[in-house]
Amino acid sequence: MPQVLPFGTWPSPITAAMLVQGSLWLSEVWLEDGITYWREGRPAESGRGVIVRGDPWSAPVDVIPDGFNSRTTVHEYGGGSYMVHRGTVWFSNMTDQRLYRVSPGSTPEPVTPDTAGTHRYADGRITPDGSLLITVRERHEGEGRPDQVVNEIAVLPTDGSSPPVTIIEGRDFYAAPRISPDGTQLCWLEWDLPFMPFDGTELWVADLASDGSIDAPRRVAGRLPDTSGPGQAVVAPAWSPTGDLCFVNDPDGWWNLYREQDGTITALTSLEAEFGWPAWVFGQRPFGFLSDGRIACVYGQGGVQHAAILDPTSGELLDLDLPYSAIGWPELVVEGSVASLIAAGPAMPEQVLHIDFASRGVEVLRESAEVSIDPGYLSRPVPIEFPTEGGLTAHAHYYPPANPAATAPDGEIPPLIVHSHGGPTSEHTPALELEVQYFTSRGFALVDVNYGGSTGFGRAYRERLYGTWGVVDTMDCINAAKYLAAQGLADPARLIITGGSAGGYTTLCALTFHDDFAVGSSYFGLADLEPFATGETHKFESRYLDQLIGPYPEFADTFRARSPIHYVDLLSCPVLLLQGAEDEVVPPAQAEIMVEALKAKGMPYAYLLFEGEQHGFRKAENIIAATQAELSFYGQILGFEPPDVPLLHIENRP
Repeated sequence: MPQVLPFGTWPSPITAAMLVQGSLWLSEVWLEDGITYWREGRPAESGRGVIVRGDPWSAPVDVIPDGFNSRTTVHEYGGGSYMVHRGTVWFSNMTDQRLYRVSPGSTPEPVTPDTAGTHRYADGRITPDGSLLITVRERHEGEGRPDQVVNEIAVLPTDGSSPPVTIIEGRDFYAAPRISPDGTQLCWLEWDLPFMPFDGTELWVADLASDGSIDAPRRVAGRLPDTSGPGQAVVAPAWSPTGDLCFVNDPDGWWNLYREQDGTITALTSLEAEFGWPAWVFGQRPFGFLSDGRIACVYGQGGVQHAAILDPTSGELLDLDLPYSAIGWPELVVEGSVASLIAAGPAMPEQVLHIDFASRGVEVLRESAEVSIDPGYLSRPVPIEFPTEGGLTAHAHYYPPANPAATAPDGEIPPLIVHSHGGPTSEHTPALELEVQYFTSRGFALVDVNYGGSTGFGRAYRERLYGTWGVVDTMDCINAAKYLAAQGLADPARLIITGGSAGGYTTLCALTFHDDFAVGSSYFGLADLEPFATGETHKFESRYLDQLIGPYPEFADTFRARSPIHYVDLLSCPVLLLQGAEDEVVPPAQAEIMVEALKAKGMPYAYLLFEGEQHGFRKAENIIAATQAELSFYGQILGFEPPDVPLLHIENRP
């Protein structure tokens, strides 16, 4: 019989150590000659990124040896850290940001000069003859302020025999340099501040010479927002095997597939669905070309992602019968009749998949978590659409408490954790996350809120946040909690809010400007918006708040009004603050300003600063410590004692 225990105190086999024990972060899939490559982030190795190769017939093997870490910090968020050509791999090494070349069985050798990390590379491609590498380059000059960072596209010999040469320059940002199959054309994306790549980008094409120089550039599609209307955000350009240029664009407000042939652009899909995602990191590949002319693709609709096959002639879109609801980033690569992708489901961790469309076989090459959990401890997400401000609705995934060994006393209602995602233009997807199950298996309910501003629901939904950041996102989180409380699924006296980065900002806004939550935790969240408008952040997001708040200094009053640090006197509940000491996106000063204010006010709080961590925690010991601290903090503030968790010291605790 299940034990009768208060919510939050249920014993669970899902420990904080299991979140990192045998766990991996899977990304950046590549496919060549039937061999799948992917990148693994390994918490057990201090977050080291390792390129791995595998196939359905042999065990995965590491491509890069100990001492190397495949990760680029272009745009700080990175992505597109490696490329493969004829079995040789070129990758960006985290320590020095140089590009290295490694062939099977060899030691990596640098192919770019040592600049002490000031020159960074991402999203590269190799010419068909293997002689040249074309890549995005980011140069940090002077003191590293945003206006001293130069982004461009450069070319270099693949053997590193001469230094990189700039071939495309003059815009603020570049991405996705892609070489046509015959090596005679190059396409790429470019855009300027103050816009983000999901506001508007331009797709360009030029003739590509054998020495890597370009000629006759022309704009194909996309535009930045202007007085005539919203922008068009092209993402994920790719050449078909026959030399047609395909891409994803959103002129009708939804990211659909398009093709250019002989100067004519044709829509291949026209759905209220998203075949692309905001380019926070490089390397997005949501579609690929099968040998029979069809297109394998990924799209999101209603908070769920699908893998499908598109017939570009008839327009027929056939969903694949796969038990997955979340496709990683997305990344789907195709070669002949096979494809590789990263996918997850509500009860399945992320997996690297090898799909053979001819035999209809699906092979799992790697799982992100090597743990075995009784399915009874896994909470299954329920999609909800709930009313919010202005007569609108918003979206979320609700996870009820789940534990076959425990039940709550009659009449008790569970505490609810409201999770606000980062970005803020990100999206919660219904994938198995042990961080969620860690809390739900202990008797918490949890809701992942896709507030207005989130990806996956079209441009209009995403732009709800423009001019209203700190308001729309905050109210959607509050209204999600109220909606669940009204249905008896959450205790209105024990509402919790948490989030990281932009989600941490939403958390601090909810706790400062409203009194709906009893406690909250902020992972590297923003407390003061003004530094982000005055050059104290990285170039990629240096003007993002022009859209989310308004241009600075014209909107200086709004920046102050939306910054929780100026209104800490309104804060009336305890806060846990967690921060990486080397965070360049949200520097520790943001958290420490809040700490000083909480200290002065005498409010209960805890502050954990993790050395060696950047924007997002990657070291196993820090992930464990942060998760346990969060549970202990909630328990102490809400008046119960979670079992088997170290007691966190709370300052100013009554």
